[in-house]
Amino acid sequence: MNDGVVKLVQGARLTPTQRRIAHCLVEHGAKAAYLSAAEVAELAGVSQPSVTRFAMALGYSGYPALRRELRTLTDGEPAEPAGRNAMQRAVAAETDHLRRLGEQLDRLDDVRAAAELLVASRPLPVLGLRAAAPLAAYFGYFAAKAFPDVRVLDGGGTSLLDRLDQARAAGASAMLAIVLPRYPRETVEAVREAKAAGLAVVAITDSAVSPVAESADVVLPAAVGTQLVFDLHTGPMAMAMVLLQAMCDAAPEPVQRRLEQFEATAAQRHIFLA
Repeated sequence: MNDGVVKLVQGARLTPTQRRIAHCLVEHGAKAAYLSAAEVAELAGVSQPSVTRFAMALGYSGYPALRRELRTLTDGEPAEPAGRNAMQRAVAAETDHLRRLGEQLDRLDDVRAAAELLVASRPLPVLGLRAAAPLAAYFGYFAAKAFPDVRVLDGGGTSLLDRLDQARAAGASAMLAIVLPRYPRETVEAVREAKAAGLAVVAITDSAVSPVAESADVVLPAAVGTQLVFDLHTGPMAMAMVLLQAMCDAAPEPVQRRLEQFEATAAQRHIFLA
């Protein structure tokens, strides 16, 4: 993820189609800076006039002017390695995502702010629908070992908002929302409902220009891999575990007590083989 490109599109009021274009530019960085409007449109799955309107929405006379700015912002980014098959390129892209995530974590202000919000919430709702449901369950499984009353909201339908209301009534003050492409409408609406109910929202999502970004109090972006038929979520999973570590660091004594209690119970019940 190129920080310059992110800053270019942050704060702009974009339509859903324009958000897709913005995400495409953020995701593909140096490559997108040398594509024509038609090629960007094909890459983002939109029409060519949409790309032109997107450039104008950012204040440029047209896409050529925006492309010149993109080349300036992405100049010096490493070129894509040659001579690799599709699977190798996909894994290499994930490696690059993790490298950039590591660089992003040079400053932990947002991660620590998110951890403080979530640690203070009892119960702690964790929202993740569709593609994000397994990651929400993964986070919730480990978070429940360290924190009491973690509630994973991984099913949609008419009961989702009921469960959110129940968490708020029980004392929840914040919610973790994991929002991954293709951005389920139900997830975004649930985040808005949570905000309206007074909950602070921490979002783990793929991009700083994700549709959920404008509704979240803290956004923790981690790019997803898009080179295979289905997305790779290595980055968001790493970010989720980094966040959980920060939560444990924010409340070391109670977390340690709960972990020791769990280990004692696990040993007594012979839960694990090793």
